[in-house]
Formats: sequence, C-alpha cells, structure tokens
Amino acid sequence: MHTRRNQPDVPAPDSPWNEIAPGLWMGGHEFRGRSGQLEPAVVRQEFDLVQTLLRLPGHGPGPGVEHHVWPIPDGPLDGTQLLGVMRLAEAACEALDDDRKVLVRCHHGYNRSGLVVAHALMRRGSSADAAIRLIRARRSSWALHNELFADYLRAGLTTARLLEELAE
Repeated sequence: MHTRRNQPDVPAPDSPWNEIAPGLWMGGHEFRGRSGQLEPAVVRQEFDLVQTLLRLPGHGPGPGVEHHVWPIPDGPLDGTQLLGVMRLAEAACEALDDDRKVLVRCHHGYNRSGLVVAHALMRRGSSADAAIRLIRARRSSWALHNELFADYLRAGLTTARLLEELAE
C-alpha cells in the first residue's frame, strides 16, 4: 500500500490545487507554502463541486458547495471502491458539461484524486497514458506514483473492477 506514512520522501505539493483541464482541478488537503512550511488547503467557494477521497475536518468546502465524499485507501481497491471512483468521474464530467468548476482532492492531490481525474479525462477521449502525462505535467511529477492506480487506468477501471470482484 502506498501512503504518505509509508513514503515520507514524497514531498508535499507547492500549491493547494492545480487545473488539469479547463474547469477540472486536482488538489489535496495540505501543501508547502511560500514559507516552506506545510499549510492546510481549505476550500471555501472556489469550486462548484468538490469531490473528497480523504476527508479531514476543517478543510471545507464552504456552505452551498456541492460536496461528494468517497473515502478510499491509497492502495488496492475493491470492486465497490472502483465503482465509486467511476461514479465520481462521471459526476465530474457532468459538472464540466454544465460549465461548473470541479475540484477532486485527496491527501496531497497525487494518487486518489489522480485516479478520478484521469478516469474523467479518459471518459472524454484521452488514453490512460496521455491522462497520466497531463496530470503529472499540470499537478506534479509525483502524481499517480501509485503504480497500482496507473495499472488500473491502463487496464480500464471497468476491467479492473471485474477482476477485483472475481478475486474476492
């Protein structure tokens, strides 16, 4: 399992969130501020839809902002968890179609949020590798460093979900 606790060498991002594609943002719950210290990434009213894959109290979003919460680990996912990721990506695409601004976030905004954002990009015609490259270029070279998540994307989440359910 790839988590922040197991990989202390993974640096915090330099910004709370980054725009990956028009209206589609990826971020986390903390970032390294100008002072070099970790700062909380608190969402207020900047986005129309916030999707949270790791919920921490006090990080928003503000009142009136649509908020979807689907906690998943930064490690192997079961079929239900993968289905939730697929549904979040679908909801993100629907919001983008309505010209709404979407933030997908997890701890640092690298892996779990990357899985949802990449799947949304793939729903819009991108290949898995092109989606991963774009996310790494726009968010961080650390984005989607969880190779299992990259493998899920390359196989396709529908296929990965079926394989996970067969293994259960």
